Amino acid sequence: MIGLGTIVNVVAIIVGAAIGSFIKSGISERFKNIILQAVGLSVIMIGISGTLQGIYTVIEGGKLDRQFIMLMIFSLVIGGIIGEALNIELKLENMGKWFQGKFAKEGGAFAKGFVTASLIFCVGAMAIVGALEDGVAGNTATLFAKSILDGTVSIILATTLGFGVAFSFIPVLIYQGGITLLAGVIKPWLTPEVITQLSLVGSVLIMGIGINILEVVKIKVGNLLPAVFIPLIYYVMMQMI
Repeated sequence: MIGLGTIVNVVAIIVGAAIGSFIKSGISERFKNIILQAVGLSVIMIGISGTLQGIYTVIEGGKLDRQFIMLMIFSLVIGGIIGEALNIELKLENMGKWFQGKFAKEGGAFAKGFVTASLIFCVGAMAIVGALEDGVAGNTATLFAKSILDGTVSIILATTLGFGVAFSFIPVLIYQGGITLLAGVIKPWLTPEVITQLSLVGSVLIMGIGINILEVVKIKVGNLLPAVFIPLIYYVMMQMI
């Protein structure tokens, strides 16, 4: 069944967030802070590992060679301009505040939980590659593995940011589901090289999310989301020339 991976992923996020929200009251503010810092550091390291994996390739003699650097920079700049024009991050925040007004009274934590979780679950190699595999071949293995990870992260995030984390299932459903549905159409252009480039840009954005969690500096990761798809657009344009 095409799309099953995303459905399972959505359920895992909701269940995980419900568990985390339930145990939230039993955790002191001191422990919530250290948990959030641990998550932030972990997310940064996931982003770094994915970025290095995409940038470096082993060449003759066992040496490392860099690849896709200029395309990565180009994708981030052009994607950032597009995202800033669309103001995606603000729209995500407003969506979180709307849900907060309708369903919760948690103050700013609800919207923050929604935006943070939405970006963590949508950006990254597993979301992109898993959704493509599901759409092209009906292979749900990657998204099932992602579901386990996302469910665990949902529990941890919800203990500090509340039930707003659960509502991140909506962007995940739209984002991953959309990629899965489009995968059949764009299949001719989904070469291993293009998928690596998509994952590389996604991993850079993952680092940005980790930095935001640690509150080192505010990076508008939401406005950088279009950057993930620039390598595919670039490849298609090159094929047409």
